[in-house]
Amino acid sequence: MKSVGEVMAVGRTFEESLQKAIRQVDPSFEGFQSLQFPDLDKTLGDPTDLRLFAIGQAMLEKNYTIDQIHDLTKIDKWFLYKLGNIVDIQHDIKHAGKLENVSETLLKEAKKKGFSDSQIAALLQDTTEDQVRKARKDHGITPFVKQIDTLAAEFPAKTNYLYTTYNATTNDIDFNDHGTMVLGSGVYRIGSSVEFDWCGVSAIRALRRMGRKTVMVNYNPETVSTDFDECDRLYFEELSFERVMDIYEAENAQGVIVSVGGQLPQNIALRLDQNKVNVLGTSPVSIDKAEDRFKFSKVLDEIGVDQPEWKELSSLEEAEQFADKVGFPVLVRPSYVLSGAAMNVCHTHEALHKNLSEATSVSPLHPVVITKFISPAAEIDVDAVAYKGKLLIHAVSEHVENAGVHSGDATLVLPPSDTNEKTMARLKEIAEKVAKAFNITGPFNMQIIKKDNPNGESDLKVIECNLRASRSFPFVSKVLGTNFIDIAMSALCDHQVPEPVDLMVLKKDYQAVKVPQFSWTRLQGADPFLGVEMASTGEVACFGKDKYEAYWSAIQSTQNFRIPKPGSGILLGKDEFTDDDDFYAVAHTLTKDLGHPLFTSSPKVTEHLAKRGIKATTLILPEQNKRALHQVFQSNKIDFVFNLAQLRASNITDENYIARRSAVDFGIPLVNDSKCARLFVESLKRKRQELGSLSDGQYPGEVKSWSEFVGGRYC
Repeated sequence: MKSVGEVMAVGRTFEESLQKAIRQVDPSFEGFQSLQFPDLDKTLGDPTDLRLFAIGQAMLEKNYTIDQIHDLTKIDKWFLYKLGNIVDIQHDIKHAGKLENVSETLLKEAKKKGFSDSQIAALLQDTTEDQVRKARKDHGITPFVKQIDTLAAEFPAKTNYLYTTYNATTNDIDFNDHGTMVLGSGVYRIGSSVEFDWCGVSAIRALRRMGRKTVMVNYNPETVSTDFDECDRLYFEELSFERVMDIYEAENAQGVIVSVGGQLPQNIALRLDQNKVNVLGTSPVSIDKAEDRFKFSKVLDEIGVDQPEWKELSSLEEAEQFADKVGFPVLVRPSYVLSGAAMNVCHTHEALHKNLSEATSVSPLHPVVITKFISPAAEIDVDAVAYKGKLLIHAVSEHVENAGVHSGDATLVLPPSDTNEKTMARLKEIAEKVAKAFNITGPFNMQIIKKDNPNGESDLKVIECNLRASRSFPFVSKVLGTNFIDIAMSALCDHQVPEPVDLMVLKKDYQAVKVPQFSWTRLQGADPFLGVEMASTGEVACFGKDKYEAYWSAIQSTQNFRIPKPGSGILLGKDEFTDDDDFYAVAHTLTKDLGHPLFTSSPKVTEHLAKRGIKATTLILPEQNKRALHQVFQSNKIDFVFNLAQLRASNITDENYIARRSAVDFGIPLVNDSKCARLFVESLKRKRQELGSLSDGQYPGEVKSWSEFVGGRYC
């Protein structure tokens, strides 16, 4: 298995359900469509997640027959004929040319076959989604709401499982509830997972405690939010502008909450507002100002909140001039994206050229901003809730990793231990200024760079602000014992809004650490490297008396991780951008304090270690022969890999890539960040000292010695 999520689309024909499902997987898809494949026949014969779009190319562009496609794919002809029905409608709409030439009959048939308004508009000349929507409503073509039959037609179903369809003549329900709509988070994917569903479910429960009727819109069957008993009405439907408007108008809803479902609801917030939808909480105009990198940066300048130097891109030449002016590295940042999609740190002009094209393709309708990338610097997450521009509550979490690692992949520490009281007060002041400037009502999150100055207070620079709940809201709520979403719902609904409280001044006798879980083993050949685009698929959080104990527990709770056996070999790697202080501290602790023999894959790294009095052996890692590579690891008893390179490998022959990938493929634990490496070896050293003071018989359980302890019997 390689997938990280799934969707559920419900309709009354295969065509309708399939086209819904395609759009649910990724909103960039219009429905059944073609993508370009250079070797079409080979792609058709190879079952991948993209083969459906190769069938689209074969049918829509190459005029393959059903028999030809069946021979290549072995897909049952029943399905292929159904796809052919969709193709026929597409050809008819294209042949019409303009919207006024599309008959009521054709428009109704297209909707019955699952065509969206925007999909129809894209097939016509000079036509927008809004124009198609108006035309079909003028013809009285609107969807009907049906109940999912949970009783197989044996008895009348009375459920709140609902879906919309054009293949009906009546609604199964009346619309007297006038509930509050909560937009869910959609499909689980890297960057958007159960943390946003926790926010959605917490929102529904808070609303129901207030006595409000609730309407959840989501299409992910894995989620708690799509459980029948969590809300009053549940729509298994797309989170598109068209479908949300259809449900809002049918339900005559009191309002819509867009701030708990991650990025998908945020992306349609402004259009909903422009169409007279009552979006609860922060104004979508303010949301747009925060999501649009150019507008956001201007607001920060106006309120005197510091940020890295930035410029909106208008040409490649301007981008190069800016990079030359501020100096590399620089960060390319598209707007309206989740999990850092197409966000990249560029160290060279060549990298800048490549990454600019990716950023403009992933967010073509919104500006791309280039900023100075500050390194080395710490990164801080601020999760908060405000009411009419006034800060109600906030949490400050430190990243263990330096800035440059996406917050979803970062190791978070809460309460923070390396941020002094003066800096904490300044962080709160920044949150207050931002809340006031955007007149925030509801949840929001900021990422802030902290750059220490030897002779003065640290520089604090805001790099991002999302006017919605973040993926760390469940973590901070559970660590601090206060549900941030409950407070956000009180603010959104103007219901028993609590007085402001500063949880960060309350001293705790514990710390919690959240660590990421990666799925590198399922992604053959992928580079296990941390960057500004998110890669993790899960997370673990543990408590301890301090961050060392909490981290020790958390890191061992992730899959495929174990403590290195006493005396086992450690493979160590770096590049020219690695923090030398961290690298040598890790190497010194491993060999001098913990007694592990060190190996490197670079004579240069071995030489640098020798100059510091640290002995290491250089290994030659075969580039092509996996069996020989495995033998190198086995013969040297390598049981752990620390690869602290800061630059992503440009090819598969890069020695650091080979080391990282080998660790994953051979089931060897990998630490690929210098700050995490330092925290890990310090935690291991402390645990060894703690247990080393015990005499025989005092170890936990049946463990008799330190050797047995780190050998895994206790851990």
